[in-house]
Amino acid sequence: MKLTVCTLVLLCFLSGGIVPAQVVKPLVTPAPQATKATTEGTGPASTPDAGIAANYVIGPDDSLQVTVWKEPSLSGTFPVRPDGMISLVLLGDLMAAGRTPMQLGEDISTRLKKYIQDPNVTVLVAAVNSHRIFLVGEVQKVGPLPLSAGMTPLQAIAAAGGLTAFANAKHIYILRGAQGKQIKIPFNYKSALKGDVQGIALQSGDTIVVP
Repeated sequence: MKLTVCTLVLLCFLSGGIVPAQVVKPLVTPAPQATKATTEGTGPASTPDAGIAANYVIGPDDSLQVTVWKEPSLSGTFPVRPDGMISLVLLGDLMAAGRTPMQLGEDISTRLKKYIQDPNVTVLVAAVNSHRIFLVGEVQKVGPLPLSAGMTPLQAIAAAGGLTAFANAKHIYILRGAQGKQIKIPFNYKSALKGDVQGIALQSGDTIVVP
């Protein structure tokens, strides 16, 4: 008896010799998803934290880092002159003092639109020289000290080398305000060493007196 091909296939299937193709599902490895790392570097660099408060007001003698994305010839570090101006390529002299870094960056970006399409400008304060405090009395280093954002009296004293052996740590105070209208703010050095900041945030022009 001759068997047709269809009959042979049916007999093999019934005997378990052939597994229907649809039963075997091929293993498919999903394509790996793009990671965050693969997308890095496709846009302007994010603004690093320079430790300067966003509302910091630029002053004379400060040093500014101006970055124009994809324009290295226009970027660099620029000192603020005593007249409050900085000098930039293409733009010439530009007033920086009295502005925040963000305000200055927006102004530079607006002015550069005459020369560059969609300029992306970042301004950072590289060095704070216009905002100072003063230390007098029994500290290792008497004189002016650059004021960094959020600096406490304890940090200022540490930056001045600490107290001398003759310092009266219980009677330290801070003078604040214009001459003749100064207020006296007591500062407990020993409490500060234990972590008590006493709610005192130094301001430009403050004088720490260590008797």
